[in-house]
Amino acid sequence: MGTDLHAPLGQNRGPGRKRRHPPFGRILAGFCLIAIASFSLYSALLRDNLQKTPPVETAEKTTPPPAAVAEKPATNNQTGLTQVDPQSGADTHRIVTSDGSVVTMFSPNSRDGNGPVLINANQVGQDPRMAATPNDSLLEDSPFGKLPITAPSGLRPMDQYARPWSGARGTRVAIVVSGLGLSQTGTQRAIEKLPEEITLAFAATGNSLQRWMQEARRGGHEILLQVPFEPFDYPGNNPGPDTLLTSQPAAKNIEDLHKAMGEITNYTGVMNYLGGRFLSNADAMEPVMRDIGKRGLLFLDDGSSAQSKSGTVAKALEVPHAFADVQLDGELQQDAILKKLDELERIARRNGSAIGVAAAFDESVDAISKWSEEAAMRGIEIVAVSALADDPKHP
Repeated sequence: MGTDLHAPLGQNRGPGRKRRHPPFGRILAGFCLIAIASFSLYSALLRDNLQKTPPVETAEKTTPPPAAVAEKPATNNQTGLTQVDPQSGADTHRIVTSDGSVVTMFSPNSRDGNGPVLINANQVGQDPRMAATPNDSLLEDSPFGKLPITAPSGLRPMDQYARPWSGARGTRVAIVVSGLGLSQTGTQRAIEKLPEEITLAFAATGNSLQRWMQEARRGGHEILLQVPFEPFDYPGNNPGPDTLLTSQPAAKNIEDLHKAMGEITNYTGVMNYLGGRFLSNADAMEPVMRDIGKRGLLFLDDGSSAQSKSGTVAKALEVPHAFADVQLDGELQQDAILKKLDELERIARRNGSAIGVAAAFDESVDAISKWSEEAAMRGIEIVAVSALADDPKHP
């Protein structure tokens, strides 16, 4: 009696019985099982080999582990991509014609660097998710840090970092709270309590300015940089180090201005701190105002000096300019500040718009917060100061 090789294991078929061949599907399933087992063995060996073999260095930069990423300073945005403006891949040339008009020509060019970039399509305002991050095309390196500049495309920091508004031509009010950065607790309270429509001005002599700037921008605020200018009673009344002085050469004042500018980023303009004497001196103001305008910034005069010539100089140089109508907290009591806010509202209803300024005292913050809650119900739109600046580029 022979053994039938095609019978199931352990089973003999008798003589004379016809042999049966297994179906094709059973053979195919067998091959698949062998293939899967072989692949699993290969994967295990490969994984073991990779664990024992040191990584090979390549020319391409590898992604660091999560801990290393957290320790590095933040890049342009949360994606890690370089942020550029839409015209960054073009050569830009400006020609001033005989009648004073400016003609801008764009010609194709390759962008610097390798890999993808993030095109920033916002020409006015900034995506809230990136509001605390500067646009690199609006910065230049200097001995004093990153300074604001106008991009080759013509995009200005004043445009990029502006807080958007409705565009309606109703009654508009801008309120600027200044002196942020001088008191850590006061700064935190102002950022947390003031509505996001309020513009915040950071003192260049303050502390932890970059941190507070990021907090304010994430909260939706437009921000200004507050620079110390020489008052009439200087040096008895000293605004602090690196104050711009009428007795200094223009180059020294520009250097002190740049020191202040390098403290933070993402601001739309410059606001004076004191400065009655400096603002009244057109010769001293001219080079400073020219530099501010060249960098795509606005200038806000806090209105504290009746002899100020900032508006005249700004108009002659075609620099965006705004002038405060009311000092809100000359008397540091909440009821008095609320009355000043009502006065600001009356001016806005008469003229269409008005600007009020205050310091970041608790009384001022409380009064402005309370008044702002009811303003919308009375048909008032609170806007950022950039919305009310006289801008020759957008008359």
